Amino acid sequence: MTDARVLKRALLSVSDKTGLIDFARALASRGVTLISTGGTRKAIAEAGVPVIDVSDVTGFPEMMDGRVKTLHPKVHGGLLAIRENPEHEAAMLAHGIEPIDLLVVNLYPFEATVAKGAGWEETIENIDIGGPAMIRAAAKNHDDVAVVVDVADYGSILEALDAHSGATTLALRKKLAQKAYARTAAYDSAISNWLAQAIGEDTPEYRAVGGKLSEPMRYGENPHQKAGFYLTGENRPGVATARQVQGKQLSYNNVNDTDAAFELAAEFDPTRTAAVAIIKHSNPCGVAEGASLTDAYLKALACDPVSAFGGIVALNKKLDAQAASEIVKIFTEVIIAPDADEEAIALIAAKKNLRLLLTGGLPDPRKGGLTVRSVSGGLLFQGRDNAVVDDMELKVVTKRAPSAQELADLKFAFRVAKHVKSNAIVYAKDGATVGVGAGQMSRVDSSRIAAWKAAEAAKAAGLPESLAKGSVVASDAFFPFADGLLAAAEAGATAVIQPGGSMRDEDVIKAADEAGLAMVLTGHRHFRH
Repeated sequence: MTDARVLKRALLSVSDKTGLIDFARALASRGVTLISTGGTRKAIAEAGVPVIDVSDVTGFPEMMDGRVKTLHPKVHGGLLAIRENPEHEAAMLAHGIEPIDLLVVNLYPFEATVAKGAGWEETIENIDIGGPAMIRAAAKNHDDVAVVVDVADYGSILEALDAHSGATTLALRKKLAQKAYARTAAYDSAISNWLAQAIGEDTPEYRAVGGKLSEPMRYGENPHQKAGFYLTGENRPGVATARQVQGKQLSYNNVNDTDAAFELAAEFDPTRTAAVAIIKHSNPCGVAEGASLTDAYLKALACDPVSAFGGIVALNKKLDAQAASEIVKIFTEVIIAPDADEEAIALIAAKKNLRLLLTGGLPDPRKGGLTVRSVSGGLLFQGRDNAVVDDMELKVVTKRAPSAQELADLKFAFRVAKHVKSNAIVYAKDGATVGVGAGQMSRVDSSRIAAWKAAEAAKAAGLPESLAKGSVVASDAFFPFADGLLAAAEAGATAVIQPGGSMRDEDVIKAADEAGLAMVLTGHRHFRH
């Protein structure tokens, strides 16, 4: 076959030595000459596999603490030379350059170094230079050279050699080249974004994003859309870092909704209270805190038991058997928690399709970071909404100040409203949502929908009056007119929390006073589109 390239010489220089010795031994047994560097060469030699030091190829010693070892014409010439090109062959002959048919490089662990919180100097020293240079050279010359940047691809090289009489195919080399360029792109994006953060550059002239495939999804939001889940390496507990204990593969929508659920659950300090969030289509249909997870779950479920069916349940504490036994009583797609005890895991195991994700911790709601959204022809970046109501200076603007219980519920409701799609209205009572209005074009419509939800929840519970009676209400943004506020008052709310800042704040405050409401302003808006 004309696109086959017999593999005679390979250069191996890896940071992650997983599977290295077996791969090196397999190559050597197939007659491949091995060249290597530093610790990689030492590991191969100590395993009794013949290997040539790259210094013997270049005629230069490794120097400057390993910063300079492969940046040499005898390395890059061997990677970039086009086989059967007379000029290239003449140059190789004139300068004593031999071709390199396979490059095996995985890069210094920059992302892992940042994730562990290393200091500036250590992080800088984990920026690989020679590795990306060689990778890009080999990938460019994929007509002749195979490049491996992932230990998972060792097997595909050996399979090709066995199937094609010691040669690699062009199709394989193209596939490996694409992966190689994607790896160096993701690597450089991690470095540039770390540097931007380190120097306080919020909007750098160029912004790159990169990620590693976690798994291909069956489809995206809808069956006709292709999708994949990529990991950026951000050190933030959540769906991307969780261990899936059981259940079928997560869908695109599962991942999106589970992330929304867990970020909301993390707003509640587990040292202070147990909290549960039930999410449907990225919006909470019930959130509550309580003395136990069971108490919190049952209160959250009571807010909207119809919508909770087929939802995502997120917890801020270790899942126990009692809570698990309640959760599995209705169909649930995903449960996500920091941890779970063995009895809870056993109970959930009876529901084979139910996904259980354990994260090992909670994300810090105060921690910054970047969020990104695509638009046609561009990307929108912004800092994560890390404003927390506990840190806000609340200002009472009505004649009546909220009672201690009302104030606690106001803070609770505003904490939840942060995670509801705008326009957002949240009714809460006794540490639980009792009505949620999400994603409406009009804030007054959100107020009415939330009130209707509260009335329906009361009916479901067999109660004589709406759960909104005696509740408090939170709005993610200011009331532009008094109508949304009055709709909440009509539903039975007694106190209001909102950012303020409208040109008609005085009119809204006056309406609140006339209705006998207590109202506090936060000065912080929580739009979530």
